Amino acid sequence: MRKEQETVAVFGAGAVGCYFGGMLARSGVSVTLIGRASHVDAIAAEGLLLKTTAFTERVRIAASTDAATVRAANLVLVAVKTWDTEAAARALAPHLAEGATVLSLQNGVENAALLRAGTGHDAFPAVVWVAAEMTGPGALTHAGRGDLVIGDETPSAPGAPERRSALDAAAALFARAGVPCIVSENVVGELWAKLAANCAYNAVSALGRAHYGRVTANPDRRRLVEDVVGEVLAVAAANGVDLEGRDVFGDAWRLGASMAQATSSMAQDLARGRRTEIDALNGFVARRGEALGVSVPVNRTLTTLVKLLEEAGSA
Repeated sequence: MRKEQETVAVFGAGAVGCYFGGMLARSGVSVTLIGRASHVDAIAAEGLLLKTTAFTERVRIAASTDAATVRAANLVLVAVKTWDTEAAARALAPHLAEGATVLSLQNGVENAALLRAGTGHDAFPAVVWVAAEMTGPGALTHAGRGDLVIGDETPSAPGAPERRSALDAAAALFARAGVPCIVSENVVGELWAKLAANCAYNAVSALGRAHYGRVTANPDRRRLVEDVVGEVLAVAAANGVDLEGRDVFGDAWRLGASMAQATSSMAQDLARGRRTEIDALNGFVARRGEALGVSVPVNRTLTTLVKLLEEAGSA
């Protein structure tokens, strides 16, 4: 592992950023969380409270509200909501160190490209599998999993060996912190497989106020999940995405079983009256389906219903 990648900044100190940043810091890596003042102040005063399925611990970790603190980092994890990606890129661009590696720990399939365009730096997608929630200022509760798949969306572009070296170093850093992380040769396919799972569970969990286990508890609900995933796969095929024979339906059932007590981040956002990521998930599928001539009525319906609830929460 390259020594210079041992300094990490996490831009977005929400549940995903705090979980992975906290795990790295717990292993001895120098990490700075960058986020809202409410979390930053609590973390600065008492540390980050990690309540995981394996342990409960306060982790001492640096925290700041200032984007400029990324300048010391060689590895930058972006964990803001998808609708804030372009603003994050603008905030980070003046401060990123030369040669810094940027990883997008976000839902959806377009974030890494937006970060590359907005920062002028290498930025790579990470497929994130974790159930976690901020349950108070500086306090995180983990409900399941906690692993990553990372990769290069443009492996044939110039500079591929250097980019692969950076990804291998990041994966080794996570592994040393107890976070399973693999470098995929087909990260685009991995992103779309995760998109299918997100589309299947996020909106349904939010609309039904249900844990994942309840989402698939009877045949009608399982058919709903199958319809959502089937539409995503149809759009992926029309979009030229190679899923390499992956059992995406089986992945969806296994996800529900492995995170049976989890609720989606979308459900958490709606409960707090916050904007959701529906436009990057089911809404993205609806838009791409329309553009490619693929019928996606279930994803369009879920998008419309979530947006209705968003409006009610902000009224």
